Amino acid sequence: MTNRIRSAPLLASLLAALLFGLAACASQSAPAVAPPVSTLPAATQAATAAPATAPSSTFANATPLAPASLAALPAQVTPQEAAALRNQGAFVLDVRQASEWVDGHVPGATLIPLDQLPARVGEVPRDRPVVVICRSGNRSAAGRDILLGAGFPAVTSVEGGIRAWESAGLPIKTGL
Repeated sequence: MTNRIRSAPLLASLLAALLFGLAACASQSAPAVAPPVSTLPAATQAATAAPATAPSSTFANATPLAPASLAALPAQVTPQEAAALRNQGAFVLDVRQASEWVDGHVPGATLIPLDQLPARVGEVPRDRPVVVICRSGNRSAAGRDILLGAGFPAVTSVEGGIRAWESAGLPIKTGL
């Protein structure tokens, strides 16, 4: 009985984060947001300096530059910063639905829909930074909060989601 009482606040906060993410994604339009000032380490910022129109083969065949640090990450990163983290070995988690995934996703990403994430959190590695992405950035923020609440040390969300990733000219893979 005592364990149930102790875990109740954690379950309540996970459920609240999940419901917030689902409610936020109910709207069809993403709010206009000014680009954030980068808070990433200088080495990661330098890796994002490549032109956004680089051919997808540049990223598809990229070898990780160096192991990404498990230091805390900013709450949100730009698509270019997310690509740099991915190229440095970060785990990319897509929290959209499977029907959205097949239309286009980040190459090498793993799909765990947001509504399944609390039950499948054990599938996400704790020894690598995690970059969470969705369609527009709302569900990924909720997914990020679920992982941070579960004790993951380095988790961030892609501002603008897969829409911004694709608009930045970054590689997209379709199908399964």
